[in-house]
Parts: sequence; structure tokens; C-alpha cells
Amino acid sequence: MRAVAAVLTLFAIVCAVPAHAEKRVFIIANNADGYGVDRCLASGESCGAAAAAAYCRSREFAKAHSFRKVEREEITGAGAPANGACQGGHCEEFVAIECAR
Repeated sequence: MRAVAAVLTLFAIVCAVPAHAEKRVFIIANNADGYGVDRCLASGESCGAAAAAAYCRSREFAKAHSFRKVEREEITGAGAPANGACQGGHCEEFVAIECAR
């Protein structure tokens, strides 16, 4: 009888632990497109929420958890943009969008 109670207690504990949502951060170019979406994303303003959410949905995630401008020094790894991304005195800026399932 104790074994059954122990198994049921363990099962209840395992079921009570919340599942962790999968999250992924996407680094995208902050291109000036004339519509202001890039400024909204880079500044973290609420007007960028719809753009960030649409970006996440296009990558099969449920929602945008956060979005912000990132500095070139923050970007590391194989997907990091080349150092030569500056042309004519203008360097490309980037935005990080964190998506969650």
C-alpha cells in the first residue's frame, strides 16, 4: 500500500512541475525601410510588438517574448555578421527578437 501511495505522490509532483517554454533569440538586420518598424523594434517601443509577434509566428513560434536593439559586440557565434558590414561610414544595426513556443 505504501508503494502505491509513493508512486501516486511522485506522479502528482511530476505533473505539478510547470513545463518550460522553448525560447529562441533571432538576430535580424535593423534596416531602415521608411515605415518606422525598424525604429519601433530597436527602441523597444510598443509599436514594435506587432512586428516582433509576426516575425515569431513566421518562424512557427507562438509569441514574441521580447525585442530590442543589440550592439555589434553582443553578437557572437557562427551566425555573427562579418566585420565588414560597414560601408561608406554607415554600419548596419541589429535587433534581437526572443520568440517563445
